[in-house]
Formats: sequence, C-alpha cells, structure tokens
Amino acid sequence: MSTAAFPRTGAVLADLLPAATASRARVRDAALVLGGAALTGVAAQIAVPVPGSPVPVTGQTFAALLVGASLGAGRGLLSLMLYALVGMAGVPWFAGGASGAGGATFGYVLGMLLAATAVGALARRGGDRGALRTAGTMAAGTALIYAVGVPYLALSTGMSFGQALAAGLVPFLLGDALKAALAMGALPTAWKLAGRRG
Repeated sequence: MSTAAFPRTGAVLADLLPAATASRARVRDAALVLGGAALTGVAAQIAVPVPGSPVPVTGQTFAALLVGASLGAGRGLLSLMLYALVGMAGVPWFAGGASGAGGATFGYVLGMLLAATAVGALARRGGDRGALRTAGTMAAGTALIYAVGVPYLALSTGMSFGQALAAGLVPFLLGDALKAALAMGALPTAWKLAGRRG
C-alpha cells in the first residue's frame, strides 16, 4: 500500500479497504453497510436483564459505536438505518430478540442512528486515532444514545424523567466505561496495525 493509498487525515478504517473502481467501491460500501447492521443485530443478542429496568445490558450500543467509527458517518448511518428498519419489519434482532417499533427500548435504537453518524464524523476528524480522543468520541456517541433513549423510555412507560434516568441510564454507566476502554484499545491499535502494513 502506498502512502497515497493510506490517508492520515479525513479517513476512517473502512476507507483503507481497496476498491479499484467506482463500481467496486459501491459493492464494498454495500457489504460494509450490511455487515455493520448484522454485527449490531448479533451484538444485541448479548443481553443481560437489569433488575427493576426494562432496559437490558447489551452489546448493541458498543457495536453501533464501532460501526460508526469504522465506517464513517454516511455508511454508519445507513448501516444503523438498515438495522432499525429490518427490526421494525419484524426480524427479531433488537435487544434480546425483540422486534418492531414502539417498545420501551426503541428510543435507544433511534439514538444509535444519531450516535453512529456523530461518531463517524468525529472519527473522520481523527477522533479514533488515540486513546483519549477515542474515549471522547465514544462518550459523545453514548450521550446521544441516552439523549434519545431515556426520554423515549419515560414517554413509553409513563415513568417520570428521574425514574427513567434511574432505570435507563444509571445502571449502565460502569458498562459504558468498560466499552469505552475497549474502544480506546481497539481503534487506535487498528490504525497502528494498518500503518505498519502500509
């Protein structure tokens, strides 16, 4: 791989996959979008119930953030849109095998659309190149997920906003910190490995 083929700024990890022609680039991008949706759906099946909360701990949010960071804003948004639309159509790949719109946790799915887009935009600006930058990027994406998910939880269940925070945010803060730590190691390492191969 030449230096020209390995842009240091303005690129996301998916841009490093070769595509010699425009048609091959479209095929590559379609495969990445499908793969990102599938990864999110599979990760959503890792679900651990939280006592007193309708929201389980899942791998879904971590996958959505990684998809955004790896694919960039456009492909990340398309991937999470595909995930949401297919789940709304009845494929049981939301958290714990759920499907359809309107459930108590559907707001988190909608928040993931925003998060993947924002994280992808930040990654394109270098937000996934170092540990501290990655931590900030993941924190921003996580905040967007909660910004939609928690109010939606309150509206859909009749909880007060305080109750929704207690049930839909507080129990997950430690897990979110662990996910951010994983991303802090994984994404910068992927860039370093790509640089060595280049």
